Amino acid sequence: MTDAYIYDAVRSPRGKGRPDGSLHELTSVALSAKVLNAVKERNGLDGHAVEDVIWGNVTQVGEQGGCLARSAVLASDLDERIPGLAINRFCASGMEAVNLAANQVKGGAGQAYIAGGVEMMGRVAMGSDGAAIAVDPGLAMKTYFVPQGISADIIATEYGFTRDQADALAVESQRRAAQAWAEGRFDKSVLTITDQNGLPILATDEYMRPGTDMQTLGALRPAFKEMGEVMPGFDKVAMMKYPHLERINHIHHAGNSSGIVDGAAAVLIGNAEFGRAHGLKPRARIRATAKIGTDPTIMLTGPVPATQKILKDSGIGVRDIDLFEVNEAFASVVLRFQQAFDVDPALVNVNGGAIAMGHPLGATGAIIIGTLLDELERQDKELGLATLCIASGMGAATIIERV
Repeated sequence: MTDAYIYDAVRSPRGKGRPDGSLHELTSVALSAKVLNAVKERNGLDGHAVEDVIWGNVTQVGEQGGCLARSAVLASDLDERIPGLAINRFCASGMEAVNLAANQVKGGAGQAYIAGGVEMMGRVAMGSDGAAIAVDPGLAMKTYFVPQGISADIIATEYGFTRDQADALAVESQRRAAQAWAEGRFDKSVLTITDQNGLPILATDEYMRPGTDMQTLGALRPAFKEMGEVMPGFDKVAMMKYPHLERINHIHHAGNSSGIVDGAAAVLIGNAEFGRAHGLKPRARIRATAKIGTDPTIMLTGPVPATQKILKDSGIGVRDIDLFEVNEAFASVVLRFQQAFDVDPALVNVNGGAIAMGHPLGATGAIIIGTLLDELERQDKELGLATLCIASGMGAATIIERV
């Protein structure tokens, strides 16, 4: 089977996902086109250079509806002969796009792909497309559906994580992100977004709150306590599924949960022949990919079984992994991953994560792969693993190896 290599990774800065966010005036198609153009220009891709653009986005409605991937290609400077495939695996959509592209290359279905994703959360509201698991009473009852915030609190309750532990992880995420930006660790991958006149709109992630401390977070009220205990009473639903829990410990709030932001990211993946043809040097090899379904109520535990699966399938041991990127959807997700594998927290999310910089749903999977690659290069390390939890109970993972 052919090796699949990463030749480049680029992303936009993450803008606040609200009307006063710096990227708010851009559509998902427009931001995607800017990122695709950056891949084209940075790598000198002319003509039908890649087989396809595989693009993840979660809320596929309105301006993010239709085949957004094809719209983005046509809005960009890429050759119109390059098609586009829009995919949705919720929060892992960007990673699944990369994994799918890599496996297509490995199987010989084309020499190269651009893969990634986008989400303009300030323009297209999360959940505005509807989801059967949430709105179909029959399915919701069968799966004991609760919102993700309740799921995060169930994880904290089930595995014994405290509010202080969650807040400490959030403070550290903010500290690491601020240090990473101050030291220019993202310079290789982050594209300055400009307006139609070429003037800068956004050059850095703007969601960060570097002054965050334990006292600041301690003043915040739990975000999901009322919906759990009062209306509509999701705690009771959860305890029907997990009767051994006497109550749900609500520890999550806006400060230790991922931020709502706008953003896009792309990864250029190809075989060795593609690199030779275009004079490009591969930066990493995609060693393995994995996806798995998990309990749909607790929902966010997917990084653990996805990692177990990818390690087993690849024959790689967890101690062989030099660095980890675990999407910070909620603090308890990362705490559970570290607990399950007894991983040194210093090796996980070295440059902060979505708690500090935000989680643009369809783009995040591609973002963390690029971040992982940059950090492996900075530290002169070899193997990295990226993983995400996924709505409705799934997990995904990718292992990359520097070359």
